[in-house]
Amino acid sequence: MPLIPEEPQIHESAQGPRATAAAGRPASTPRPVPGPRTAASPRPGRPVPGPARPAVPRPHPGPGPSPANAPENRSDQRSAPQLQLIPASADGALDAAEEALDLLLESGRAPGEVLVLTTGDPHPWATHELSFGEAAYWAQQDTGDDVFFAHAAAVERATARPVVIVAVNGGDDETAAKALPSAMARAGALLVVCGDPQRVTALLGSGAGV
Repeated sequence: MPLIPEEPQIHESAQGPRATAAAGRPASTPRPVPGPRTAASPRPGRPVPGPARPAVPRPHPGPGPSPANAPENRSDQRSAPQLQLIPASADGALDAAEEALDLLLESGRAPGEVLVLTTGDPHPWATHELSFGEAAYWAQQDTGDDVFFAHAAAVERATARPVVIVAVNGGDDETAAKALPSAMARAGALLVVCGDPQRVTALLGSGAGV
């Protein structure tokens, strides 16, 4: 009787396009935007940033009805954006910001509505694009058709967008203290801050007067 070789078992533990990206990170998942997971939208990103960044059609140009955007009141949405804090260490803040960005895009936010700031090491995409010169780099912000990544030290050059994500991934307190209120002023509807809660609260209290 012929022997039937055992078939290798396949463990379907990884779900979605972010399975490999989550390696080495804490299991906690930020929840800036609830909603079903769909195919991830193309964007400048983490493995190897490239010059080609296809735009994603804007599903709802006006204030969205999603629960995360519920605080977008017509009278206060510009002066008082919703603030969400995602606890993360300095080493994990950028990864937490990436997860928050993925959830926002997958819930229907258009890439051009999001600005991502870092207080420590710059995002790999920003480093890549700056290698072609500052003029070309900042021109992509003016185009406004994709997520834009910038360092907190240059926040004054960043234009307002409906959503701003800040990764407190290091840097000195002075830079972060200036970046947080500036980021809040540029967030039209939602400000997501990824970092140590105690440090972020202290920085917001000293820098933003919150």
